[in-house]
Amino acid sequence: MKKKRFTLGRGVMILALLVFIMVAIAVISINSGKMSLSISEVFQVILGKGTDKQNLIIFEFRLPRIVLAVLVGIGMGASGCIMQSLLRNDMASPGTLGISSGSGLFVLIFVVMFASKGTSSAFVLPLLAFVGGMTAAGLIFVLSYRRGRDISPTGLILTGIALSSGYGALTTLLTLKLDQNQMDFMQRWGAGSLWGDDWRYLAVLAPWTLILILYVIYKSRILNTLHLGNETATGLGVAVKPEFLGLSIAAVALASGGVALGGNFFFVGMISPHMARKIVGPNHKFLLPASCLTGAILILFADTITRSISLGTDVPTGIVITVLSTPYFLYLLGKSNG
Repeated sequence: MKKKRFTLGRGVMILALLVFIMVAIAVISINSGKMSLSISEVFQVILGKGTDKQNLIIFEFRLPRIVLAVLVGIGMGASGCIMQSLLRNDMASPGTLGISSGSGLFVLIFVVMFASKGTSSAFVLPLLAFVGGMTAAGLIFVLSYRRGRDISPTGLILTGIALSSGYGALTTLLTLKLDQNQMDFMQRWGAGSLWGDDWRYLAVLAPWTLILILYVIYKSRILNTLHLGNETATGLGVAVKPEFLGLSIAAVALASGGVALGGNFFFVGMISPHMARKIVGPNHKFLLPASCLTGAILILFADTITRSISLGTDVPTGIVITVLSTPYFLYLLGKSNG
């Protein structure tokens, strides 16, 4: 009993520390950029005493981008954590399962068919990205299904990789129809550019993400049980198929929302759960929120770097995240092989 209280207290303390780190980076980020503001000027704006220029910088440029970075990080972190737990495979993520390619293909379809007609991307893009992700996920499960046998996690990942190649071919074909502006957008989207930093987009993404996060955190105990294996979960009274389906849809929806308005940040979905598991352990009651916060911190920190340090060109945030995270990921691979 004493050990349980210690674990609970430690978990809450670590989550509080992660929240503090995220807020601290956000404060630094709001003071960073080509048009710098002092801390006192930021507080003046918060108190409603800022100038028109200061209000414009914070409320129209800095704050929407910070909120977008946090929401995308939360969605990617949670999605990767759910997929790794359901499939009991540390390499599982929206990227390795081919969901990224499916969402990306449907985002490209929007750019080719709807964007030029003035269709509101704030509502259509997340929906299309979700449909693309669910289509990819559905195909993967159908192609991996074998009657009378459990679905192999390794088989799912290999099927996802194969489907990604097919989606890549279709994407290349559609890319030939793009003009220069559309091509530039898709290239930056593919690199992770946090392009949707507008309050109209955030008004759609915020409730989408937060409602799904509340659902998956509510299901954290179910995730703990499913992670033990389907037979054990069934023996403990869990309706495996409905719970697996519901959590899978939530994972795809979380990833798709972030993809639509943030770009390709699927590497965050793979690395965030690993980092969170190191600091809070395998209990999803803490692992899920820790994965969300870790993802948010990664994207927010990388975006702050891109806006604060002159790198000679406007480098997409996703590239900085890959550079920062790859050494740690290689360390994990080396440790697991050792």
